[in-house]
Amino acid sequence: MLSRHYLRSKVLQTIYASQANPSDVVALEKSFSHNIKRLNDLGTTQLAALTHFIEVAGVMIDEAQHKFLPTEAEKNPNKRMLDNLFLSKLADNYDLRREIDAAKVNFGGVEFDEVFRNAYTSFVKLPDYKEYLQRDPYFLTDQTFALKLFKFLVNYEPLRDRLFPQSLLWEDDFDQIAQYNFMMMKAFSDDFNESSTIPLMCDTRHEKDNEGYEFARQLLLTTLRHTGEVEQLIRKNLRGWEFERVACIDIIILNMAVAEFTTCPSIPERVTIDEYIELAKEFSTDRSRLFVNGILDRFVVELRSQGRIQKTGRGLLYPEMMDDNEEDEK
Repeated sequence: MLSRHYLRSKVLQTIYASQANPSDVVALEKSFSHNIKRLNDLGTTQLAALTHFIEVAGVMIDEAQHKFLPTEAEKNPNKRMLDNLFLSKLADNYDLRREIDAAKVNFGGVEFDEVFRNAYTSFVKLPDYKEYLQRDPYFLTDQTFALKLFKFLVNYEPLRDRLFPQSLLWEDDFDQIAQYNFMMMKAFSDDFNESSTIPLMCDTRHEKDNEGYEFARQLLLTTLRHTGEVEQLIRKNLRGWEFERVACIDIIILNMAVAEFTTCPSIPERVTIDEYIELAKEFSTDRSRLFVNGILDRFVVELRSQGRIQKTGRGLLYPEMMDDNEEDEK
């Protein structure tokens, strides 16, 4: 499941990339949906790389056996990795095979073949591989080995270089999605089999994922629809600074924060402020986090005075903002 912080960053990237035509709300909503789908495709592609590696390993072992003058080790290879229990079940998993087909994952071609062959040659020289060949075939042993192999592959630079051009955002998202896949595979128990569900990054089969996606979609739409109104709010709250000098990314961050303040009653104001300070640190200038923090503090005061922020539960930022009735209730 994608975190809300990660979904906010995807909304920010979608809006920032739309500067040429920010008024086409329908197109931007489609773009956002496509970007989330591509995250699922990236996760599927990483898992497919793991199973494809084993296929290539089998081919290379077979080729070595049938060389004109094979060595003794090549004539009698240790096929422990090819019989890995965890990887065999993963390769045969119905969910994963369906997603690989849907994402149109294709490792064909000379370039990919060379990448995987070189990856195999490098991996079998590692101590982890040699140690694994001596272990008995238990599920946990095979799962642990599969995780080490996956970690090797997602950090193998030639493979990353071949995958990144397939989508503009994959380079930025690659490590985050790899971490998700790693933890997901680590969580499987020994009853994992061909029929087990392989969770996607944003999985519409799960209520929480649907809620997260809907939160991000509404955040996107609300931000786009109220840009002009928020611009006036920004201008009003600037101190010794001209609006035209404010970084574009900071303006988008402030717009998104206002949208979240006014349409997400269950998210505390402090949480919203902290989230957008983090986005400013990740995507904007060194000074932006201080600027965003100061402006959002002023926004909260003004928006509350206008009655536009209505929080439920523990959604209050400042206790002194509660009216007398709320104090009495406490």
